[in-house]
Amino acid sequence: MSNNSNEPRTGTIAETENFLAWKAEEPDGEITYHIELNNVTVHFFQEEWVEFLQLVKELK
Repeated sequence: MSNNSNEPRTGTIAETENFLAWKAEEPDGEITYHIELNNVTVHFFQEEWVEFLQLVKELK
């Protein structure tokens, strides 16, 4: 995690050998979510993240 108040605070949500999910708490209070799939990163705002999680639950 970053200690500089102008930098986002980041943290890992989940990680496997090939994939990583992490979030960033921006200085303005907004939280963004990120999924790294090999060399592709998908970025989500809060509302998009909630919808994405709903989609993943339906994949089971």
